[in-house]
Amino acid sequence: MVQANAPRFLRAGDEMEFSAKVSNLSQETVSGSATLHLFDAGTMQPVDRAFGLTAAVTTTYNFTVLSGRSMPLSWKIRVPDDFSGAVTWQVIADGKKFRDGEESTIPVVSNRMLVTETLPISVRGGQTKEFVFENLKNAGKSTSLKTRSYTLEFTSNPVWYAVQSLPYLMEFPYDCSEQVFSRFYANTLAASVTEKLPNIRRVYDRWKGKDAMKSNLSKNQELKYALLEETPWVLDAQSEEQQKQNIALLFDLNRMSDERERALRILSERQMDNGGWAWFPGGQDSWYITQHIVSGFGHLKQLGAFDGEQDPQAAQMLDRAVGYCDAKLASQYRELELRVQQGKAKWDDDHLDGMAIQYLYARSFFPQQLDKPGREMSYYLDQAEKFWLGKGLYQEGMLALALHRNGRTDASGRIVASLRERALVKEELGMYWPVDWGFYWYQLPVETQALMVEVFGEAGNDPKAVEELRIWLLKNKQTNRWESTKATSEAVYALLLFGDNWLQNTRPVQVALGGKSLKPEEYEPGTGYFKQTWNDSAVKPSFSTIKIENPNTNIVWGAAYWQYFEDLDKITDFQKTPLTIVKQLFTEENSPTGPVLKPVADGQALKRGDKIKVRIEIRADRAMEFVHLKDMRAAGFEPVNVLSGYRWKDGLGYYESTKDLATHFFIDYLPRGTFVFEYPLVVSHKGEMSNGITTMQCMYAPEFTSHSKGVRVKVE
Repeated sequence: MVQANAPRFLRAGDEMEFSAKVSNLSQETVSGSATLHLFDAGTMQPVDRAFGLTAAVTTTYNFTVLSGRSMPLSWKIRVPDDFSGAVTWQVIADGKKFRDGEESTIPVVSNRMLVTETLPISVRGGQTKEFVFENLKNAGKSTSLKTRSYTLEFTSNPVWYAVQSLPYLMEFPYDCSEQVFSRFYANTLAASVTEKLPNIRRVYDRWKGKDAMKSNLSKNQELKYALLEETPWVLDAQSEEQQKQNIALLFDLNRMSDERERALRILSERQMDNGGWAWFPGGQDSWYITQHIVSGFGHLKQLGAFDGEQDPQAAQMLDRAVGYCDAKLASQYRELELRVQQGKAKWDDDHLDGMAIQYLYARSFFPQQLDKPGREMSYYLDQAEKFWLGKGLYQEGMLALALHRNGRTDASGRIVASLRERALVKEELGMYWPVDWGFYWYQLPVETQALMVEVFGEAGNDPKAVEELRIWLLKNKQTNRWESTKATSEAVYALLLFGDNWLQNTRPVQVALGGKSLKPEEYEPGTGYFKQTWNDSAVKPSFSTIKIENPNTNIVWGAAYWQYFEDLDKITDFQKTPLTIVKQLFTEENSPTGPVLKPVADGQALKRGDKIKVRIEIRADRAMEFVHLKDMRAAGFEPVNVLSGYRWKDGLGYYESTKDLATHFFIDYLPRGTFVFEYPLVVSHKGEMSNGITTMQCMYAPEFTSHSKGVRVKVE
């Protein structure tokens, strides 16, 4: 019996050993010969000679096998550089009395690859900048490189992307009290924005049927390594696309009024006798949910979208909710008072918990409903002055606003100064704090940033800081889909509340490519987005220089995409974007103290049977969603993890999918920081083979991409 050990695929230009074994199942010694024949799978014409099997000596292997034993067989082949398609192989062992054979087909993949390299571009308001695409500038150094296309896209007013996310607030499918209020919030805010900025409605009408209605995941498919249909995020794209298409419904004035009244009626029906709301109907009243709704009314009031005198039903409901919050704080104060009397606590200790902080913030929007702070509120304001430090950014911001609105400006000034000292400021990202996701309501990056806009605009009176903070919010929207109603509503509130009204900036960005001004035929309404593509010989080396002039006050962004074909072994590292990767191979060897990893040096020979550990190090300077990592491998390597599935490692969750040519990793959410992927392979074939490259791309913002260099591996 003959059994072949064929690789999963062949790659053009590889030299490798095609191996098999012959087993003697008879009662006597068997001598004979084994032959390997290769055929073009499309035409079934022999291709032995093209693959280096030029004579009977190279196609035939003589063997003698004892009874009950087996013997290895091997043939050296070289895959032609210009062969494409698939190869059908036949291994036949002839022992005179007995004969056996095996046949199958494997694909032959090209050693050339379509590579996408990107140059993210970001220009602040009133600036003129020049960017140089270094790899394109030096493209002439490689004789095998062939340019396929060059694409330039730009957005003149990205703040519209934030407004495009508003429909999500009214479409969230669950009927908890928070979401019902979010529908009320979205429709009230949309009505107010439409009244103040009539051009918004006209822009939305012009978006209908255009690419503006597409999800960012669906756009620019030709520039992405993984087509959307091959990723687990198809439904996410459809969901976001539906949100954008429902913008027309959001700004339908009649529907807007009906939806608002319906949400208000449901909230009124759900409000309990004590003035509070439960998270879901039938549950217990929730202090947190009630204060969240009170804060939302406060936001609408600050934006001029809610007036209690013109909406008595909502005002009455709000009064009862504020009374409920007052009662809850008073109850907490009485419990503390009792514990102090029993000697279990002291007044001077830190009793400032999250609910009291949220209360001070929510209550600060409605000082007119409080003649003067009662002893309970005065006590917690005193606590805020003493114990604000160490409460976390979000809660410290809430305390700064509460203290400022209650006339304690010295204390709020100290908090603002401390926040400013801890902030990071970068040219591209603006002003921000390195906050990652947590498990509590006050550990959310987008909501924290939105609150800081309010803090520095009101308590800090710092317009420059406000602009820096708003820049971070917009840059976050570039790489992330705001998937919670809370994040969306808070971010839109912050972008519309303070600073210049970026929605009114209408002048297009001036772009010069290779010293010549571009005049796009069409700009997307509102966002001012355009995309232009050049193919093959139309791409000039001068395209490596891009000059951007931004006449508006808001930050603008775009990207250049260069796509080219190149031999895998000649591809160099590309780490010019905020998303970078470093790949390295290790051999795993056993020792008395356990497995030891040793790096594989360039040109180092491996042995068949070696266990290889692939290590990929990822660095991201900002949070990103929908990130795809593809790690190619040599034809002589066999994966150990063959079952696809969701993995969780070192704080990062991802879906791992093993395919014949590569292993794919799909990361829903990649936080800012450095992460390491490791997975095992086994060396299964001898030869000298291309190991391919590793590519990584943010599918939501394809301008953020990176790839490793091409390497060859040698197995002896």
